Amino acid sequence: MFQPKTATFILILAASGLSATSAIANEAAEKGLAIALEADSRDKGFGDTASTLQMTLRNRHGDETTRQMRSRVLEIADDGDKSLIIFDDPADVKGTAFLSFSYKSGDDDQWLYLPALKRVKRISSSNKSGPFMGSEFAYEDLSSQEVEKYTYLYLRDEEIDGRQHFVIERKPVDKKSGYTKQIVWIDQDEYRVWKVEYYDRKEALLKTLEFSGFERYVDQFWRASVLQMTNHQTGKSTT
Repeated sequence: MFQPKTATFILILAASGLSATSAIANEAAEKGLAIALEADSRDKGFGDTASTLQMTLRNRHGDETTRQMRSRVLEIADDGDKSLIIFDDPADVKGTAFLSFSYKSGDDDQWLYLPALKRVKRISSSNKSGPFMGSEFAYEDLSSQEVEKYTYLYLRDEEIDGRQHFVIERKPVDKKSGYTKQIVWIDQDEYRVWKVEYYDRKEALLKTLEFSGFERYVDQFWRASVLQMTNHQTGKSTT
């Protein structure tokens, strides 16, 4: 049996261990948030963008379907961005339009116009984990990724292809999200996101989004020319 002084000493050691663990966790959370804030700050001030895009849907057998579309993004000061995507080709999706209003807090507003039905469908918050136009992107993936929508944790530094990256974990604040967490790779030189892993509600790896072909605009804003979302559970991908 422990003597009183021995028991007290063990309790002190246990309390010290818990305190140290808590301090390390707080430090990791603060560093993760700081990295996310820095990445966000470097992308502020772009105003608006217009792009012509090609979307390629690929099934697990390698068969492909290609779509042509246009995109406009409007930056809103001190809030989330507004974006519009319009499909131009092929004929079965021509005229389909997707409008998204993102917010720093609360549910985003999203609508899908279906020309064949001549009606607008509102995307409810409970359905935002669903696939966007048959792709591997979910509706929630198309919202601007506001810092306030997540909690953060710094995990480690990692080198990939000669680049040093921060690897951070972010967890959605919204309990209706289709993801429990995301692991994000951000390069340490320019704070560009290179890769995101998405984990489903069972905490299994669901998808990986990879960015490549970065180009710099207005000598400040980096944009990837190629985004590829791979679904590890179905074998499908969208580029």
